[in-house]
Amino acid sequence: MEQVLRYKGNDKLLFGIILGVLAFWLFAQTTLNINVDMAKDLRMETSMMNIAVSITSLFSGIFIVVMGGLADLLGRIKIIKIGFVFSIIGSLLVGLAPAGAMAPPVLITGRIFQGLSGACIMPASLALLKSYWEGNGRQRAISLWSMGSWGGSGFCALFGGLMAQNLGWRYIFFASAVISVIGLLMINNTPESKVSPSGGKKKSDIAGIFTFMVVMIALQILVSKGNEMGWLSTVSLILIALTGVFGTIFFLIEKNKEVAFIDFKLFKNSTFTGATISNFLLNGVAGMLIVSLRLLQVGGGLSAQTSGLLTLGYALAIVAFIRTGEKLLQRFGPRKPMIWGCFIVAISIMLLLPTNLMTGTYEILAIISYTLFGVGLAFYATPSTDAALSNLPESQAGAGSGIYKMASSLGAAFGVAISAGIFTGLSSIDTPGSILDNVITFNGRQDNISIRGAAIIALLFNLLMVTAAIIAIAKTVPKEEEKIR
Repeated sequence: MEQVLRYKGNDKLLFGIILGVLAFWLFAQTTLNINVDMAKDLRMETSMMNIAVSITSLFSGIFIVVMGGLADLLGRIKIIKIGFVFSIIGSLLVGLAPAGAMAPPVLITGRIFQGLSGACIMPASLALLKSYWEGNGRQRAISLWSMGSWGGSGFCALFGGLMAQNLGWRYIFFASAVISVIGLLMINNTPESKVSPSGGKKKSDIAGIFTFMVVMIALQILVSKGNEMGWLSTVSLILIALTGVFGTIFFLIEKNKEVAFIDFKLFKNSTFTGATISNFLLNGVAGMLIVSLRLLQVGGGLSAQTSGLLTLGYALAIVAFIRTGEKLLQRFGPRKPMIWGCFIVAISIMLLLPTNLMTGTYEILAIISYTLFGVGLAFYATPSTDAALSNLPESQAGAGSGIYKMASSLGAAFGVAISAGIFTGLSSIDTPGSILDNVITFNGRQDNISIRGAAIIALLFNLLMVTAAIIAIAKTVPKEEEKIR
């Protein structure tokens, strides 16, 4: 049972939480756009920068369920405060990262702390939304929280480009540390919320956490550096073996365990399952951003600021339409707006596929595409989150929220890593043309067609993920009339 029963959430608490969410989704995710400038400034290889970009979401995803469970037992406010401290440490490490040989370890350590911050703040804050808000007030709180996460990701490319061009990319992370301090002060003195465990003190699933972490890190390194190492090299084969062996061990450990790192019993609820799987896949489409923005900068010669400005429609659409998603949820239930949102995202990816066009024309398509991307995510966000939360028992609110947000973080981590890996690997093929130059006629410059062809393949991968998300929702989330029966 909740220890605090009468406390009702207010806007001070809500906006303090949202600042923590913004520190992850707005500030930390600016690397999707500014990674080219960062790599040059720090003198880092592209493959190492790819790891630095995606490792934040990876560590967030690995530990988000752990922190969600700890939030239930130790206190959600306490875990959120720890998350703010991690954000301050991580942001300062990234902002102060030195150029040269020490850049990779310092930068990646800072990015790991940023990921751990998200792992603390996201599930604990979602559990608070369930505990301290009710009815329409909860749906409003979820919408505003979603503006912080989905809206933050919408503004990150624009914000990062403007900051990098006018102040320098390091100031993004100094500002993130300041925002985290303010958020920490705003949630201070909030009554604690936690669940009293029944049946004694729960033990941590150390074996499950360790095996899961080995699988995720091995996969991340393989995806990010496989092309550079060689897919059939000794190191790559070892990573593949580690993934298979530890993945099997993890499943066997967790399958029948009473206190498991990931409670597979939650997936017996089809609505929760559909929301979580589609959330993983749709967050993976963040790879569309890193591919298209890198294409515009490397292939089209645009600056981070200019390419970031093209995403303005994405950011505005998220903010403008996220409450529309809430209204669609109230009118139609979660299934229809989730599917509609995915279809709109699919259209946005299709608009980015004709990389054979001239840069000016492609910029126009990119503006329309990013705007539709924001509309689609806005339609999807609140219905999906509400579908997951409303189907969780109160005693599992933190752990269940953690699994849902783990899907967000791991989806973004692997979507970005795989998309960037495809793009980097194919664009670096030492041939005079593209792998598609016998299929598509590329207009304009001919010295960059391998980059343009690589972008098409990487974007098609993102389109495949959206298609899978639509199928997952259609198969698992019931229609409203079925729920009524």
